[in-house]
Amino acid sequence: MGKYSGSRNPVNFAKRIVVKVGTSTLTYDNGKMNLGNIDRLCRSISDLMNRGKEVLLVSSGAIGVGIGYLDLKERPTTTREKQAIASVGQCELMNAYARSFSEYSYRCGQILLTKDGITDKLTRANVTNTIETLLEMRIIPVINENDSVSTTEIMHNGTFGDNDTLSADVAVLANADLLVILSDVDGLYDANPRENPDAERISYVDKVTPEMLDFTAGKGSWLGTGGMATKITAMSKVTENGIMGVIADGAGIQVLEKIVDQDDVGTFFAAQ
Repeated sequence: MGKYSGSRNPVNFAKRIVVKVGTSTLTYDNGKMNLGNIDRLCRSISDLMNRGKEVLLVSSGAIGVGIGYLDLKERPTTTREKQAIASVGQCELMNAYARSFSEYSYRCGQILLTKDGITDKLTRANVTNTIETLLEMRIIPVINENDSVSTTEIMHNGTFGDNDTLSADVAVLANADLLVILSDVDGLYDANPRENPDAERISYVDKVTPEMLDFTAGKGSWLGTGGMATKITAMSKVTENGIMGVIADGAGIQVLEKIVDQDDVGTFFAAQ
């Protein structure tokens, strides 16, 4: 397999890595957990830890897993129902991570964040200290938004909006070298690959431009409705802070190992 185009230093590439995984990777359409994907993810993260990397996992899926665990026929619509289901789903999600990581002799610790964890100076320092201590102990931080209390209606500790944004904030907070966003797409394309057979994956992005942001967020754009806009915005934030980024397929075999080996998978975003 070919390498990414563009120059990168292969020596000690990406010591500290933030991995964000989406609900579509963690669950099936019926809300039940995709145990195969979860185990592959935990195995890959454990393998990176064995290489001496430091890995933080930003995980979506609390509400989705809660829906599947409670056998709900449809997604709840009220805030109070979503928050209650998130509290159930978060427990199940952490149980799955703890079981899978233990198979590879690693432990994980949960961190649930609200906006205060990033914007409030004292809380930010406490979150940073917790992350650093877990990494020093070779424990994998599993980070999610505290969906049971975070809403747009709560002004003091309101929502991040999406976990792509959260993962970018965590990467900057933790002074990471690399942010990997795993999704149900294998990178950024120049057109909709589901509709255009000639669409080509963009392997390397030297810099996120305003035109790229407008393109992915444009009204009626398949990229905007597919969630690519928030991923590109997240990549813009981290690269501006000197952090590399990759968007790749979360269901890919050994995708994290291939990224660290600098194989040409997904779309690589160069740090500025």
